[in-house]
Amino acid sequence: MIRSSCFVALTATLSALAVPIAPAHAQLARTFVSSFGSDTNDCNRLTPCRTFQRAHDNTLSAGEITVLGPGGYGTVTITKAISIINDGIGEAGILVSGGSNGVTVVAAATDAVSLRGLTIKGIGFGGGNGIVFNTGATLTIENCAIRTLTGTAFKGFGVVFQAAVSSHLAMLNTIVADNSNDGVHVEPTLAASVRATFTRVQVVNNGSDGLLFSGTGSTGTINAVVEDSIAAKNGSVGFEVFSGAQLASVMVIRSIAAHNAIGISSGGAAAIFRIGHGFLLRSVVVLS
Repeated sequence: MIRSSCFVALTATLSALAVPIAPAHAQLARTFVSSFGSDTNDCNRLTPCRTFQRAHDNTLSAGEITVLGPGGYGTVTITKAISIINDGIGEAGILVSGGSNGVTVVAAATDAVSLRGLTIKGIGFGGGNGIVFNTGATLTIENCAIRTLTGTAFKGFGVVFQAAVSSHLAMLNTIVADNSNDGVHVEPTLAASVRATFTRVQVVNNGSDGLLFSGTGSTGTINAVVEDSIAAKNGSVGFEVFSGAQLASVMVIRSIAAHNAIGISSGGAAAIFRIGHGFLLRSVVVLS
C-alpha cells in the first residue's frame, strides 16, 4: 500500500526547459500584471505586464508581483526570492497542460517564495503538475486553489515538494482537489531535511494520497504539523507518512480523515504519526 516516487527525472526535465528572455528593462522592487497588460511593458503600475514570467524576470530579488485584475497569467519558473500576490481582485489563474508545471521553484538555498490567491488548474492535453518545488529556503502557499491536474508517472500532482536543500513548506487556507495523483507530495532528496506546516488545508478527491510525507529519497529528516485540515475522498490514503533510515514525523491536530480508501498510514522504521486532540477518523488505519 505504501508508495514512494522518485522525481529525479522530473527535475532533469525542468532543468532542460528554456525560460524566455525578456527585453531589457531596469528591474523593479514591485511589478504588476494585468489581463490588459503587455509583455513589452516595463511592469510598472500604469504599464503592467501580461504574464507572471515576464513580471518575475523584471522584478528584483525579494520583490513582489501584484495582480491588478482577474485573468490568466501563464506558467512561471521562479529562480529568486519573490512573492506573487493576489489579494481578492478576482481569479488570478494559471492553466496547465502539455506536461508542464503551473509554478516551478528553482531558487537559491536562502530564497523565500510566497504565492497568495492563485488558482492553478489542469486542463488535460498532456497533463502536468500544479506546483513543483526543487530548491529554495521556504515556500508559502496561501489562499490558493490547485485542481484537476492530470497525467501518469510524474504528472497529475497538485503540489510536489521535492526539496534538494533543507527547507520549509507552509500551506494555509488552500484547497488541493480532483487531481489524478497525490494532492500534496512531500519527498526531499539528497541530504535535505524538511519542516512543514499545514493550516486549514483541504486535500479532497485526489486519485492517490491526499497528503503524503516520504523520507525514502533523502538522508535528511521530515518534521510536519497538520492542523484544522481535511483529507477526504482520496483514492488511497488521507494522511500518510513513510520513512527511510531517518526520522519522518507528522503530527495531525483537530483534523478530519474521512471517506478515503485508508484514513491514515504509517510505515518504515523511523516513521512517527501522532494524532492530537479533536482528530476525526472515518476510514481504515494502516500502521506498521
